[in-house]
Amino acid sequence: MTVPLELKGVTRVHGRGAGEVHALRGIDLTVREGELVAVMGPSGSGKSSLLNVAGGLDTPTSGSVRVAGTDIARLGARERAAVRRRDVGFVFQDLNLVPALTAVENVALPLELDGVRPGAARADAEAALAEVGLSEAANRFPEDLSGGQQQRVAIARALVGRRRLVLADEPTGALDSVTGEAVMRLLRARVDAGAAGLLVTHDARYAAWADRTVHLRDGFVAGTDGGLGADLDELQGAGA
Repeated sequence: MTVPLELKGVTRVHGRGAGEVHALRGIDLTVREGELVAVMGPSGSGKSSLLNVAGGLDTPTSGSVRVAGTDIARLGARERAAVRRRDVGFVFQDLNLVPALTAVENVALPLELDGVRPGAARADAEAALAEVGLSEAANRFPEDLSGGQQQRVAIARALVGRRRLVLADEPTGALDSVTGEAVMRLLRARVDAGAAGLLVTHDARYAAWADRTVHLRDGFVAGTDGGLGADLDELQGAGA
């Protein structure tokens, strides 16, 4: 069985000469099915660069990035986009919902772009919205939804279909603590159902939901641990 995400010797250099910035320096990272990995580190440590490279939004300067067994670092832009639509779900901090589309249309969009028939795409999108508790909001536009509801639409879009890898960039950053806990329960449930998850966060409360935490500093992996000492059951109970 192929591993959802495997990075080996990944570097990412931006710019040249005096302006050269080493965002990632020899990163090795594997995320398996049923595993949620949190990534923490100070500003400028390489967290967003790591997520962008892992999801094929950016290409490494060197090294390999395998998503579901395919080295996307060797693919062209069109082929990388196809892998993203098929295997990768993104939850962005700024959500990136399309204002002119309803909630269900936003969720169905990546499926339709990948060639799924509109009727089937809508059915899958409705199921994903039900999974995040937003069935009643399917036909509402983003501007008519609260911040927490918009975030759940973004998560439904990331989870729709058979996504093997879910990448989340500070998905709780703009949310209150109760809604943030609800978002983490959704991510944790999908990972427990078999997906692999990579979560960038600055908050130890949310990193505690992960199976392990990778700490970045100056583009290097500075350390890895199995959690930050929080009791998951207690966190889940507090957010219920």
